[in-house]
Amino acid sequence: MSRLNKWIRSQAPSRESFEKSRFLRPFAQRVFHPALWRFTRRSVPRGVALGLLVGIFLLIPGVQIAGAALLALPVRANIPIAAAMTFLSNPATTPFILAASLYIGNATLNLGADLTQFEALLARSAPLSAWAEWVVSSAAPALLWGLFVIATVSAAIGYVIAVAVWRWWLVRKWRARSKHRRSVA
Repeated sequence: MSRLNKWIRSQAPSRESFEKSRFLRPFAQRVFHPALWRFTRRSVPRGVALGLLVGIFLLIPGVQIAGAALLALPVRANIPIAAAMTFLSNPATTPFILAASLYIGNATLNLGADLTQFEALLARSAPLSAWAEWVVSSAAPALLWGLFVIATVSAAIGYVIAVAVWRWWLVRKWRARSKHRRSVA
């Protein structure tokens, strides 16, 4: 097992941690189906794409993981990978995601949401109530559209990268196996 594979498995939430979630208990029979926890060439890229889509669009800690796990059911995505990918939107990356989504939303929709107020709220570490008041203003459509665009593009890119990395890993494994067979024979 490669170091990257070991690291991913150690960082991904375990099945047991999901079983303890009170939000997932009503769906336990479906969520804990073994096929959703296997690392296959189809389920892993789906998990990557789904985790990025949910993680970037929702931006609400806790809800991201549960949302990714529940949405993994109909698309048969790998649940641990989907949950792990939601962590790419974290407190360090969220301000950048929000700023980029506002920029994209303003540029594509021409709504003219006030970005100077966003920067002022960010600079003074404003409380959640001030952020909520600002989001409900004219910035909400631009923000939501920008988040949707960024989440969709990130999910597509993540899917393509996951397929490419999976393919590269398999080719590498096949070559090593054939090289080993030639050396033994």
